[in-house]
Amino acid sequence: MKKNFLTTVAIAVVAFFVATEIAVAADISFSGQVRSRFESAGHVGGTGGSTADFTDDNDNNDFIATRMRLNANVNINDSTSAFIQMQSSRVWGNDITGAGASAGGSGNGSFTASDGDASVGLHEDNFTLKNFATLPADLKLGRQQIVLDGHRLFGHTGWTTGAQTHDAIRLTHKGGNHSLTYAYMLANEATITGDPDELSDVDVHLVHANLQGILGGGLSLYFVAIDDGCGNTTTSSTAGTCSNDANNIYTVGFRQAGQLFGIDYRGEYYHQFGDARADATTNVASLPFIVVDIPGNPGVDRDAYMFGVRIGKKFNNVAMKPSLTLWYDELSGTDDTDVTAAEWGTFNTLFDTGHKFYGHMDLFLNSVNGGTRGLGLHDAAIKASIKPMPGWTVKLAYHWFQADTITQTEIGVTGNNDKDLGTEMDLQLIHKYNANTVISAGYSVFTAEQLFNNQRAVQDDADWAYVQFDVKF
Repeated sequence: MKKNFLTTVAIAVVAFFVATEIAVAADISFSGQVRSRFESAGHVGGTGGSTADFTDDNDNNDFIATRMRLNANVNINDSTSAFIQMQSSRVWGNDITGAGASAGGSGNGSFTASDGDASVGLHEDNFTLKNFATLPADLKLGRQQIVLDGHRLFGHTGWTTGAQTHDAIRLTHKGGNHSLTYAYMLANEATITGDPDELSDVDVHLVHANLQGILGGGLSLYFVAIDDGCGNTTTSSTAGTCSNDANNIYTVGFRQAGQLFGIDYRGEYYHQFGDARADATTNVASLPFIVVDIPGNPGVDRDAYMFGVRIGKKFNNVAMKPSLTLWYDELSGTDDTDVTAAEWGTFNTLFDTGHKFYGHMDLFLNSVNGGTRGLGLHDAAIKASIKPMPGWTVKLAYHWFQADTITQTEIGVTGNNDKDLGTEMDLQLIHKYNANTVISAGYSVFTAEQLFNNQRAVQDDADWAYVQFDVKF
């Protein structure tokens, strides 16, 4: 008995030290996040689903959503590392198997018969090889976030509970004052047996270069190719059954941002071309937008653009450290001339974090299938902030929204309309409670104009409020 006991102890001691040595050699660190947000929304739901309530007859939709993450960062050796992020996104009290499944419930609401939590998955899982194949570039392969510059074309949509990642291969070279990135993303993979010709696959190629030290900041150059032979970036295609529905999007452009004479500035321009037949010929009954349908013409040319400018000033030597920012964004739309010429003029915002740009109520996130129903968008905004005391920040933004164009061929809009869509006011309070916790709250009001009301078959204004606790460790 004594011998067996000593043997057991010896094995346990050896196992402990072996496990410790492996952990030390691998240099494993853990971190995570628990973020819960209450929202009271008067601009979501209703008969239009994703369109809006915008009616005084209905109360706001109230809900609480939580995101939980556990991260493992592993430095395996001098040239190899890995990152794994587990994530659970859920709406409180929602049963994923019930009527509210689309809301992202956990599957174990209080009235479910048993604990059936099905909400945990891998949000990111990738590894990095430094100086891959002796090249002066690092290779990152696997599920990952791709965030570039100010999230204009590629962002993680971190405001949303689930957030955005990509199955990608990324090569990054950094040297001196420049960096160069190439990334390949497999954005959509249809079933092998159901799509043998890979008509429904969507491949994305990205080339991004950044040069620092130019005009007090940095210049970024972009080329993005979305190879979509079946139109899966829209809602129109079925795997393996499409015909002449290509939706290839090629984007080239630049972004320059920095500081000159104490003024923060940003300027950017992007142009898109390619085949837009899927975008131009698709219509969803509950989400109507422009339809370009030229009988016998298998192709619709894409010709769209977007530009944005911003100037701002921070007064760090003044009480409460106020800041003021003016900006203007323009995204092109499709007009009657485009329709008759079999062209698509609506800019696609690709994988942006639109919450940063087009108002906190997220009414204009996608100018193709949602947003302005293909009419493009002009966003003139003024933003201000103050820090009334250490750890507290108050932000205020006011947006004036217009369509880029008016077309008489848009489905679902009748009567005479001007380009005005509405205005939005966003008020936000942010408090750094401690080193690991940020508490924030906000209130927004959208005042709609006739074009917006006609597009979405609504008639009233809407408001939205939230309170969020974000704990990181």
